[in-house]
Amino acid sequence: MFSNQHSRFASYGVVASIPGEMIDQIWSIIDNNLQGVFPLATTLVFEISNNKGQVTYDYVQDHEVVASFDTPYSYTSDYPATVLAYDDGSRQTILLPSETN
Repeated sequence: MFSNQHSRFASYGVVASIPGEMIDQIWSIIDNNLQGVFPLATTLVFEISNNKGQVTYDYVQDHEVVASFDTPYSYTSDYPATVLAYDDGSRQTILLPSETN
């Protein structure tokens, strides 16, 4: 799961709410920090938090933050609180929780 050899996308809601560089950062975190370290489910949960004015991605498993990743991106309260990464086995998509229904 979550191989960078599969097609990767972001939903319209994600593209409209966070910059492309922040979307790329999520893929980078999955590839470089989560793969081989954590058992990865079909759906990964990332909370976007404010860490001294910068964005931090908190990786959540079983309703608990298990890893946090600081970024150089300025935080704004306009960002969604949570984004998901979903792998259906052939394509991977970053989407908002409201887009899962």
